[in-house]
Amino acid sequence: MRKNRHILAWTLAALTAVSSLSGCSGSANQTTAVETSAEGTTKAEETTKAEETAKEEETTQAEKKDVTLSLLIDNNVSLDGLQAVCDLAKEKLGITIEIEYKVDDSVLKTRLASGEMTDLLVYNSGSLLDALNPSEYFIDLTNQPFVEKYDETYKNSVTVNGAVYGVPFASTQAGAVMYYKPIYEELGLKIPDTWDEFLSNCEKIKAAGYTAYISSTAKKSMTQVLFLGDHYNLVSANPNFVAEFEKGNAKYVSDPAAIRSWEKYEDVWGYLQEGHTATTYDEACDMLANGEGAHWISLTQALSNIYSLYGEDTVNKIGVFGVPGDKADDHGLTVWMPNSLYGNINSDKKDDILRFMEFYISDEALNAYAGAILPDGPYCIKGYSLPDNSYDAVKNDMQVYFDHNKTKVAMEFETAVKGANCSTITQSLISGLTTGKEAASDYDEDCKLQALQLGLDWK
Repeated sequence: MRKNRHILAWTLAALTAVSSLSGCSGSANQTTAVETSAEGTTKAEETTKAEETAKEEETTQAEKKDVTLSLLIDNNVSLDGLQAVCDLAKEKLGITIEIEYKVDDSVLKTRLASGEMTDLLVYNSGSLLDALNPSEYFIDLTNQPFVEKYDETYKNSVTVNGAVYGVPFASTQAGAVMYYKPIYEELGLKIPDTWDEFLSNCEKIKAAGYTAYISSTAKKSMTQVLFLGDHYNLVSANPNFVAEFEKGNAKYVSDPAAIRSWEKYEDVWGYLQEGHTATTYDEACDMLANGEGAHWISLTQALSNIYSLYGEDTVNKIGVFGVPGDKADDHGLTVWMPNSLYGNINSDKKDDILRFMEFYISDEALNAYAGAILPDGPYCIKGYSLPDNSYDAVKNDMQVYFDHNKTKVAMEFETAVKGANCSTITQSLISGLTTGKEAASDYDEDCKLQALQLGLDWK
C-alpha cells in the first residue's frame, strides 16, 4: 500500500452495563417468616450473582487502559480479520493498533538492528523466526498462562532454544487431498488411509469416466504440493530426517521414505486430465467445484477461492484428507502454520502487548476473526470450536487430525534449506519429463546450493 501508516482506530463504545438485579444491594436483609426456602435460595443466588458481576466489572475496569500500540505487517496481508479483532480490542481493552507496512525483510532487519522496532510484529513462524535471533528482540512468552492453550505443533513452530515467542495470527492451512464428495458417494468410495488405497480409488474413478487427479500444472508453484504435503509421512517413517538433512547427511534420493514422495508423481501420471500442462490454478478450482475431477492436491486456501466463486453449497461438497502414506494406522496431515504476532522486548508497553496477545486468542477474538475471514484450516488453540458456518472440510475433516495429534508442519517450518528450483523440478516431474529418482537427485543438488549460501557445511 502507498500509505506508510494506517490506523485501525474506531470510536470507543461504552461497555455495556450488566443489568442490575433488583433486591441485591450490599446490605444484609433478614428474610420474613413467610418466605419459602426456595425464595431464600433465590435471593442468595441473586446476591452471589451481584457479587460476581461487581467483580467482573472491577476486573474489566482494571484491564481496560487506553493505549496505542504500533504493529508492523507485510503490505500484502488482508486486514479484514485483524481489523475485526482490533475493533474489539479498542472496545474491550482500550487498545488502539496503529499499522505500519513493510515491503520486504530488509526493512524489518534494519529496524530491529537500529532499535526502531514497532511494539508488535507479524512475521513467519518456524525456521525463519530462528534466523531473526528472537531472544534479542522479542518478548519471551514461555511462562504466560495463555501459551497453555497452544496446539503443540504450533507451539513447536514458535519455540527457539526452549523459549516460546509467538501468538498465532490466523488459522492454519494444509497441503492435502481435496476431493469431490458427490463422486465418492456415487461410487461408494471410502477415504483412503494408504497411498495404495488412494490409487485404487483413482482407478475406479477413471473407470467411471471422471478425471481422477486434477493437476494445475501451469501454476508451477502448485505442482510442489504433493511433495510438500507428503512430509507427514516422511517424518513419521524417519523422525531424524530433517535434522540429518540440514547437516547434509540425509538425501532425498537415498532415503527410502524421502524418495517415496517423488515416486508418487509417477504413480498419478495415468490419472491426470487431458491438457493438464496448460491447466491454471483457477481452472483447477473450477474443475473440482463442478465435479469434473475427483481429487486435487492443493493448499486448502483454495477452499476460500472456491467459496468466493461458487458459494457455501458448492464449497461444502468438497472434503479434505491428508496425503496418504503406507501405514493405515498413521494417516496424518501436513500443516502450514500461520504467521505469528511477536512482541518487542524493548518496548515500554510490555504489559499492554501481553494484554493484546492474550485477548487476540480468546474465543471472542477468534470468533471475530473467523467472522471476517472464514478459516482455511483449524486454529492453533486447543478447545476452540470453529464457527458453525466454517467450511465442512475444515470443521469436520481437518479438525479431526488436530484433535488426534495427527499433524506435522511442512518441511519449510523446520529448516531454512529449500531448493530454489523445487517448483521447476516438480513441474517437470508431473509432466513426465523426468523420473522420481532423477527429480529427487536434482532436488538434493538444488538444496546443496541453498545450504552453502546459508553457511552450512554440506559436502
